Amino acid sequence: MLTAERAVSKAGLDAVALKPAECDVREALSVPLDVVAIDYEGRERLPDEDVLRDLAAEKEVRLTTPVRTDGFDPLGDDSLYEWLPDGVRQVLVAGHGAYLTDDEARRAVAPRLRAARERAPDAWVGTEGIERIALAAGGTQYELLSRSTRRDVRALRAAGFGGEVALYAPTALTDDDDEILDAVGAYVSRRRPVARALPDDAATDASAEGRAREVLLKAARDYALIGSVDDIRRRIDDLRDAGIDLVVGYPARGVDEFAE
Repeated sequence: MLTAERAVSKAGLDAVALKPAECDVREALSVPLDVVAIDYEGRERLPDEDVLRDLAAEKEVRLTTPVRTDGFDPLGDDSLYEWLPDGVRQVLVAGHGAYLTDDEARRAVAPRLRAARERAPDAWVGTEGIERIALAAGGTQYELLSRSTRRDVRALRAAGFGGEVALYAPTALTDDDDEILDAVGAYVSRRRPVARALPDDAATDASAEGRAREVLLKAARDYALIGSVDDIRRRIDDLRDAGIDLVVGYPARGVDEFAE
């Protein structure tokens, strides 16, 4: 386990991503980063309006809003647009199937993303599963860190894309293998290339053994930011050299690790 300085403010991150099902998002106030991105985990998990307003008074707040879900559908039920407090910006996404009804999942993404961008031209656009549509919609492209991120972003820049690119990355300030697997093993196991490489029914936490442990630890270094503050800083500097503008860290071991 690392015993050196762990100040996240020295790691080069630009923003923190929080999941309202895991923590009180007001804990972002203890994180020394100016931007907080709040994930969408179902309508019942949306933070209270007062909480968002208090956060927005201190930080740039970006709330994830799935364009196909009732309440945030710009071509249908858009009632939650009126609910959004002033100053809260958006991250527009197609929406994870776990948080969509069957009817919502059948709705077309492209026209809704375009309409949502017209309403919120400063919104970030999540690219997962809709890369071409997101690029056509414009705005800050919000990517997930992967083993091909550097190559993909370099190619995007070489092709002439001059817009902003933000990157989401689970982050764990540790170099202990067991702690790494407990923090990000389950996450990386869901990435398609990793899932294909894993043995059937393999454990994904610190109890993983043999081939599964080897695959997961390698994947953790591809799909997450792990190691000491200096390790993560070097990785982020390398990503910036490739063309990434903003790096958003999700505190995979709990928001306390990011607090100062």
